[in-house]
Amino acid sequence: MATLAVFDIGNQKLSDMELDDRIFGVEIKPSLFYDVVRMKLASRRRGTASTKNKALVRGGGAKPWKQKGTGRARAGSRRSPLWRGGGSIFGPMPKDYSFSLPKKVRRAALRAALSQKRKEGKLILLNDFPLEGIKTRQLLEVLGRFQVEDALIVTDEKHLVLERSAQNIPCVQVLRSEGLNVYDILNHDHLIFVGPAVARLQGVLV
Repeated sequence: MATLAVFDIGNQKLSDMELDDRIFGVEIKPSLFYDVVRMKLASRRRGTASTKNKALVRGGGAKPWKQKGTGRARAGSRRSPLWRGGGSIFGPMPKDYSFSLPKKVRRAALRAALSQKRKEGKLILLNDFPLEGIKTRQLLEVLGRFQVEDALIVTDEKHLVLERSAQNIPCVQVLRSEGLNVYDILNHDHLIFVGPAVARLQGVLV
């Protein structure tokens, strides 16, 4: 097992923590990232684009003119897609774009994302993240001590003060360990674990 230093918010080393190589030392496969991120983004699509087809266009119940004898082309309805104001042919309709992947694939991708952050040296462990109230400036000062501007902060439980302090920082996101996902990990430069969040995550993924 590899070890990683645990710091306080003053960037002072407190101890070392062992990291399970089955989670933080696996082979990195970009294809897993592609599949899981595509699944995540597809589930966010609203799929509400809609057009009216021939059946949905209002009016046009009567035949515009008789079938024969007018010299004009046959017409059965003013709702025809060939007419101005008629229905659309094969236009977009409300659709659910979401799809699922096997649980093993999702977990393998999460392990690979965690391993990549550790390999790049962008994984930071903090024993705690105490703040004197909801203060964005103090949070920025703490991140500045670690030379971090873009980070995903993972906590083991709901940390309301930390979450609200990070709301106005575009490149900082606070997430609880049970909601950790590949997309958010890859979407930030650094990954910061607070308190026992790493131990809880290792207990789930092993």
